[in-house]
Amino acid sequence: MPPTPLPTPAFATDPATASYYDRRAAEYDDWYTGAGLFADQDRPGWHAEVARVVELVGALAPMRTLDVACGTGFLTQRLRGYVVGIDQSPAMVAIAQHRLPAGLAITGDALALPVADGAFDRVLTGSFYGHLPDRERAAFLAEARRVAGELVVIDAAQRPGVEPEQWQERVLNDGSRHRVYKRYFTVGQLADELGGEPLFDGFWFVAARVSWPGRAGDTVGLLA
Repeated sequence: MPPTPLPTPAFATDPATASYYDRRAAEYDDWYTGAGLFADQDRPGWHAEVARVVELVGALAPMRTLDVACGTGFLTQRLRGYVVGIDQSPAMVAIAQHRLPAGLAITGDALALPVADGAFDRVLTGSFYGHLPDRERAAFLAEARRVAGELVVIDAAQRPGVEPEQWQERVLNDGSRHRVYKRYFTVGQLADELGGEPLFDGFWFVAARVSWPGRAGDTVGLLA
């Protein structure tokens, strides 16, 4: 019999994926910190590189920044300037808001941002862009350009032995299993795909930035 075809990729529009991330909120930071199910994983240089990514985010110029798919706010809290985090998961947003005493965390759709045109100077997103299939990716990029003059993307680096595009099984602490779509990038591929410039080239992470001149600061009100 021929193999069963894989489902058409969906991430931001997939209810099962949304449920998975909401359930994962309390343990999400274990991935960054190497705790819980990640404690025994062999990830050479991981902690040092996470620290470098945190430093990169903290070194970005202070701006009105919208962190899309902010999760628990692990990176969001390092941003300087006025910061709004948005995520589909109420559980993630609750944790992020606690970490943003001078900012705001809200629930919302990354592909239809509840934000006025030109309301922000920058959109940042970490570990989100690489999950998006073509149609969702195009929608996200259109929204980012609508609301800000700059986009910074932090995502997973292409490593030896890792397929650049794959379905992954994710296991939570409760033993439940979930499947998500994922892509990996070289920093050049990510920068070229965005039409921008490389920012960070690591073993585990890459980052790139694209600017759209004349797009920032069009609107006084932030939320639509």
